[in-house]
Amino acid sequence: MTTQNVIKIAVGISFGVLLTIIPASARQTRAAEPRSAQEIRKVLEHQVDAWNHRDLEGFMRGYWHSAELTFYSGGTTVSGWEETLGRYRNRYQSAGNEMGKLEFTDLKIELLGPSAAFVRGRFHLKMSSSESGGLFTLTFRKLADGWKIIHDHTSTAS
Repeated sequence: MTTQNVIKIAVGISFGVLLTIIPASARQTRAAEPRSAQEIRKVLEHQVDAWNHRDLEGFMRGYWHSAELTFYSGGTTVSGWEETLGRYRNRYQSAGNEMGKLEFTDLKIELLGPSAAFVRGRFHLKMSSSESGGLFTLTFRKLADGWKIIHDHTSTAS
């Protein structure tokens, strides 16, 4: 066996080991999160799943069902759960519009106390003929029915 073959085999084995270790370390990082952060992450995962199944009501379960919910985006302020649902319906479920495929990335969950959290992240929305994305900041509160978004500020990249 030549030195070159030994190096190729060693590189191949190293790469295989890295592919095994990296996903495991990602799981350990998530498992090391406080329980509240894991619960918040689950809310966001359920939102993405609901959105990608065209289930807008399921997506809205992540929001506080209250007239005091606030949603800021594109210079517009929307107050209330029903009004926020209406905004989403008009924008993504009305004639000529589509919901597309949603993805959240770069999530940073900062617990502010036992019943409040601040979440920052990016969204990417891919439709059949276009894409959009941007940043969001969410304020979560732990309520009797779990962690809910009480304020959403989303900005779309230009």
